[in-house]
Amino acid sequence: MAVIGFIGSGNIGQALARQAIASGHDVVMSNSRGPHTLTRLIDALGPSARAAIPEQAGAAGDLVVVAIPFRNVLQIPVQPLAGKIVIDANNYFAPRDGQVPAIDNADTAASEILAAHLTATRVVKAFNAIMAAHIIEHARPPGTPHRRAIPIAGDDDQAKRAVTEFIDQIGFDVVDAGSLVDGRSIDPMDAWGPVLDADALRAAMASRTQR
Repeated sequence: MAVIGFIGSGNIGQALARQAIASGHDVVMSNSRGPHTLTRLIDALGPSARAAIPEQAGAAGDLVVVAIPFRNVLQIPVQPLAGKIVIDANNYFAPRDGQVPAIDNADTAASEILAAHLTATRVVKAFNAIMAAHIIEHARPPGTPHRRAIPIAGDDDQAKRAVTEFIDQIGFDVVDAGSLVDGRSIDPMDAWGPVLDADALRAAMASRTQR
């Protein structure tokens, strides 16, 4: 059992929290509006969940999920996440987030910007290429043939192994897309990601990188 901290409690955060709890983990949920706004969610999630402010959620988590609009990532508290493994579930979307020329020009990736802000963390990009509802609907037990695969990207192999284990527990296989900058290839996998098993996802990712 681990504690999964959530900075952001929108659709993706809620879906991941439900799967984490179903897999035996505790969750600490937070948002930008304060714990009092999460009362209904915590009641729905049950005794394995509690609400906190982002600093507390980050400090409490053995893994920390960041699932907020990309425009707000530089507001994430740095010190409480020092030494943590952070799952970056964000996508850069210019009409919502504003133009970021460095991303538009392919000089950097969105997850690299988060990693540069959270200097002492190990960031792994995941869950940015799946719809929130599918996190619940498509989850299957480990070993299920042709189980849906989730692409991840990161610069730290140990962190990627930890995230892979978590993803396996909550119902999905994993395909490693490479480094954080390589993670641009899964941004966001053609309208929130095709439903593919691991072999088919590897083929689809290879096709994208060859375009």
